[in-house]
Amino acid sequence: MTVETVLADSKEKMTKAITVLKEELATIRTGRATPALLSRMAVDYYGTQVPIQQLASFSVPEPRTLLIQPYDKNALSAMEKAILASDLGITPSNDGNVIRLSFPPLTEERRRDLIKLVHQRGEEGRVAVRNIRRHSKEELEKLERERAISEDDLMRSEKELQKLTDHHVAEIDEIVVHKEQELKEI
Repeated sequence: MTVETVLADSKEKMTKAITVLKEELATIRTGRATPALLSRMAVDYYGTQVPIQQLASFSVPEPRTLLIQPYDKNALSAMEKAILASDLGITPSNDGNVIRLSFPPLTEERRRDLIKLVHQRGEEGRVAVRNIRRHSKEELEKLERERAISEDDLMRSEKELQKLTDHHVAEIDEIVVHKEQELKEI
């Protein structure tokens, strides 16, 4: 293993941690309708758990309304049950062809709870990035102990690793601030 592979590995893992954070934050409701809110929802479709995206198409006719058009009309009631059982807190309305989800405006208390959740998820992302840095630093130190790199190379690569970490943590902070602004919009 070389310094370059350790740093490239770190960068890739840190980028994946940010991707996971973005996916988690996309499922947090901001008072706007978006299909991402249903991204992790599974529907019991003929005895099998199937992601809802595979069973329907989504559209947003109005900012607070999500329209779900099932490919198979028989899946309508199963989809409705899955939405009711989810933590969205929204009652779907079904006209026999489509399911409408109307998102009410967020209350101030709910907004504060969601902002706390966003900050918590952001901190989890930062911790993940720091853990990746720690593991990579251990690998670099191991390379130095094995005499594969010099002490100067170790110092340079650790500085590079810290720059990488700082960049990704700053990106996480940016994402969290953006999501917080979204939640504060009325």
